[in-house]
Amino acid sequence: MRRHQVNEYGFWAIGLHWLIALLIFGLLGLGFIMRRTAIDPALQFSLYQWHKSVGLVVLGLAALNGLHWLAARHPAPVPTLGPIERRASLATHLALALLCLVVPVAGWTVASTTPLNIPTFFFELVVIPPLPLGRSEAGEDFWSLVHASTAYLLLALAALHVAAALYHHFVRHDEVLLRMLGRKGPQGGNVRLASPAPQPAPREGRKQ
Repeated sequence: MRRHQVNEYGFWAIGLHWLIALLIFGLLGLGFIMRRTAIDPALQFSLYQWHKSVGLVVLGLAALNGLHWLAARHPAPVPTLGPIERRASLATHLALALLCLVVPVAGWTVASTTPLNIPTFFFELVVIPPLPLGRSEAGEDFWSLVHASTAYLLLALAALHVAAALYHHFVRHDEVLLRMLGRKGPQGGNVRLASPAPQPAPREGRKQ
């Protein structure tokens, strides 16, 4: 008899996790580059448009990831995690998921409130309409601060998340990182209640 337990992340959870992470780190790097004053204005405009386009992609993927998280079955916690570690892990994951929504929305709000009224060209395919907000320098300054602050907070939590995953992999030697890589650790896979091993039949004694 076997009893199965959800102990691994599915294809969609793993794929969304790594795709969003890759795009987030790309956006953060792009954000530093495009704000340099010595950059060519034409190149800077192009980088801003790419930043906004990829940010909208992250927003869509983060929303999809949130819906998947609500609908999917969650893996059982790694047995080596204590109660405090489990609460900290859940809080960090929820904060990261929330910031992946807040940061691009704040960026979209910046583009919607700036008096410059520059259109957002989504990968030069379509124009994304602004949010129905008033345009003013005060509004742009406020939402720029929100966008930058939450982006730095996201970067800090992401770095903490990566450090914790590496710590569990190289120091604790558990399956925290392996599960998000789609691999089974020493305690991974489905839990099975093993049946007793068959015993060899007794050997008949020699007849006297």
